[in-house]
Amino acid sequence: MKCITIGHASYDITYSVQEYPKENTKKRVYEQVECGGGPAANAACVLAKWKEEVAFSGVVGDDYYASKMKKEFQDFGIDLSYLEEQKNLKTMLSFIIANKGNGSRTILTYHDPNKKSLTVKNNNQYDIILVDGEELEASKEVLLNNSRAIKILDAGSVKEGTLGLAGLVDYLVCSKNFAEETTGITYTGKKEELIEMHDRLQEKYQNQVVITLESNGCFTKIEEKYYLIPSIKVKAIDSTGAGDIFHGAFAYFISHQYGLKRSCYLANIAGALSVTTLGGRISIPKLEDVLEREQEIELL
Repeated sequence: MKCITIGHASYDITYSVQEYPKENTKKRVYEQVECGGGPAANAACVLAKWKEEVAFSGVVGDDYYASKMKKEFQDFGIDLSYLEEQKNLKTMLSFIIANKGNGSRTILTYHDPNKKSLTVKNNNQYDIILVDGEELEASKEVLLNNSRAIKILDAGSVKEGTLGLAGLVDYLVCSKNFAEETTGITYTGKKEELIEMHDRLQEKYQNQVVITLESNGCFTKIEEKYYLIPSIKVKAIDSTGAGDIFHGAFAYFISHQYGLKRSCYLANIAGALSVTTLGGRISIPKLEDVLEREQEIELL
């Protein structure tokens, strides 16, 4: 199948610590990893690693970090025909502190104020389109030009792009934070809250809604029945990129006719396996490793 992901691309530098450092202190670190990042960019790498034909469309600068990202994309076999390099632009750069004590991560991302929206034209036809809201107009153009494609939005946060694209996709796969902020409902652990958030989103955007809940799996509705779909239990080292990997895996499984419930569960597994390794993109699991873990939980 022919795939494209459109949106955010950055370069990640991750430092590993045993506990989050106190403010105004110095700390030596002994583990550092570097790799490309960004929701749509990481999803493209999942699809490419799992042997799909995939292109990535987004904006980078004309600097050192852009060259490293391009080399990484090429190593994955990703088509870069629609990657736009903007002159005198600093590529988005993320510094990540990974707390190995609890598996959390803290991210600081530099966004060059000189960055312009993606302008490269793309009239191709695709089977799968995944967007993350970073490039609103370019994403909208491709989505509207591909009526037969499977269209997915990674709505990690509320911003102009995610709000503008939410009604143009088949699958609105959003974070708990997006669901809470968009609906005004706070999730405190009650299923009734998830049901209300889900129904408000579905009524507003008229598509299939999946709410991601990090280590608690995800929530959706299938044929008038609501499902809280679990994940597997793992020892978390670094959660960087786990959501991106979930979305890439979801795109793969839903497009390969695994069904919504099973696609969500397998995407949960892919995201869970990724947090056991330091770094974002380099933690993408093998497809066979995801499938091997499927029997750990019986889905009802």
